[in-house]
Amino acid sequence: MKVGRRAVLVGFGATLVVSAAHAQRAPSPSRIGWLSAGSRPDPFLEGFRDGLRKLGYIEGQNVVLDIRHAQGNLERLRAEAAELAQSKVMLIVASLTAVRGAAAIKDIPILFTISGDPVEAGFAKSLARPGGNLTGITFLSLEVAGKRVELLTQALPRLRSLAALSNTDHPGEQSELHATETSAQRLGINLLYVPFSQSPFGASPELDRALETVRRAQPDAMVVFPEGATLANRVSLANFAVTQRLPSMFGWSEYPDAGGLMSYGASQRETHERLASYADKILKGARPADLPIEQPTKFELVLNLRTAKAIGLTIPQALLLRVDRIIS
Repeated sequence: MKVGRRAVLVGFGATLVVSAAHAQRAPSPSRIGWLSAGSRPDPFLEGFRDGLRKLGYIEGQNVVLDIRHAQGNLERLRAEAAELAQSKVMLIVASLTAVRGAAAIKDIPILFTISGDPVEAGFAKSLARPGGNLTGITFLSLEVAGKRVELLTQALPRLRSLAALSNTDHPGEQSELHATETSAQRLGINLLYVPFSQSPFGASPELDRALETVRRAQPDAMVVFPEGATLANRVSLANFAVTQRLPSMFGWSEYPDAGGLMSYGASQRETHERLASYADKILKGARPADLPIEQPTKFELVLNLRTAKAIGLTIPQALLLRVDRIIS
């Protein structure tokens, strides 16, 4: 009996050792790098986190986010991207203009959201088959660019002249301009093209000069193409439009949230939430080269009613009924 008991105890102890060994070999959390060109807090990060949670990822348990912010400095952005690559993250998510700093990394999957044309920017061979280590979502939609002009005419039925403020440093800018021009011509609107060149990183006097051109021209309204530089300057753009009593149309809701009149385009938060499904596929073995670059299919119309009142504009009831979100 003593021998039997000893055998049982030895066996039980061995079982504990094996169980402990299995526990120690539990899968490590997946490490994802998040790269932002701006400063904390990054409003788009929460959308990505929401997407991960819906897919069953829990931070600190089965996923860890290594979050880096470049504070609007291109050299720092490149340095942060290089550090993420050296830290052996499984993939890097580059939020909007941050892809400019991450694109030089070739041995780690990179997911991006970009406001322009990723093919023209050199980030992919095509939308259907990117062909490299980068893929993600582009906000560029030429149909939406034309639709913004149509929505402005509904807010201002007597719209006859429209200034288009456009950053020539933005990939896909000429395609977006052509779509805007086509829509304006069809509606009998004279389009004033006001180009400027400015990187999202660092200040440039060109935007100020462009706004002075708009002020002197005194158009009926202004449309601002959405991209990194105008997003970074959205507060000053909104203030300019209000000061000039100029109805303004933008591409994303962050602009009317900052005081612009209207926006029509994809939701940044929902798009970054969608990007989490790409991360999930890559963590499970998919290659970025084979994951098509998506374009949003759901768009929102946002109106800042406070701004409308400030510039003395009465929004027609028919348009109000179409608005997805009113800021009042």
